[in-house]
Amino acid sequence: MKHLLLLISGLLLGLGATAQSKPAELLLLGTFHFHNPGADIVKTKTFDVMAAKPQAELEAITDNIKAFQPKKIFVEWSYDAQPELDELYQAYLGGKFEGYVKGKYPAKSQNFYLRNEIFQLAFRAGKKAGLPRIHALDYTRTAFPFDSVQKAMQAARQEDLQKQMNDLFQAITAEQNQKLETLTLTQLLLDFNSPQSLAINKGSYLELFNRAGSPDNFAGAYLVSEWYRRNLYMYALVQKLTAPTDDRVLVLVGAGHAAMMREFVQSDKRFKLREPKDVLKK
Repeated sequence: MKHLLLLISGLLLGLGATAQSKPAELLLLGTFHFHNPGADIVKTKTFDVMAAKPQAELEAITDNIKAFQPKKIFVEWSYDAQPELDELYQAYLGGKFEGYVKGKYPAKSQNFYLRNEIFQLAFRAGKKAGLPRIHALDYTRTAFPFDSVQKAMQAARQEDLQKQMNDLFQAITAEQNQKLETLTLTQLLLDFNSPQSLAINKGSYLELFNRAGSPDNFAGAYLVSEWYRRNLYMYALVQKLTAPTDDRVLVLVGAGHAAMMREFVQSDKRFKLREPKDVLKK
């Protein structure tokens, strides 16, 4: 048994050395949702990504991503709906995207397909980079029992914790609304990926949600664990679908996902993080 353990340890060290010799560059770009579905806890104003200035910025941003030369682009689309994403991307490559969307989807859902960052940013970058496919990585079969956490805090009489949460959400909402009104699209993306913004995003789960509930009620920790699980599953798809020949990849996800995945990438010797500020500002 001792010799077997030594052999396994040696193999793992060898694998680590191999992975470490040629890590793929991973550009992890966190963003707000351009179409603003109002599905997040923090409710913010809508940024008009279709206006002339953001559209010009998107051209510059995607030119810089093309220069980064990603071999694959991953987006926040359900992984088991890859065929639908493929159809949309093929329509985009053929210059028929808007007509395809308006012909296939009801009017009430067209805002998503025309404005979301997947189509406005990832599809645009993928076409410029000559990529045949955009890869889906989202996994949604997890829970986010926010109501249960609220009830657990009430039952445990955690009024101070509840106030801390409410104060944080209000402060973030006010700050993000102010930025959405004053910053350019490029500035917004850089801000969402700043160390401070990423730390606040991730810290709220560990510092606040994880404490929710009485000592024998783990509603808060369960919510946090489910959030970790969703992001781990998403990152697993990046790991599985990145081939040894893919020396550069782009992962475009909501800023909350980026805050979590950053830790995963930093612990994975197969990848080397590229900072958005080093790519978008060229």
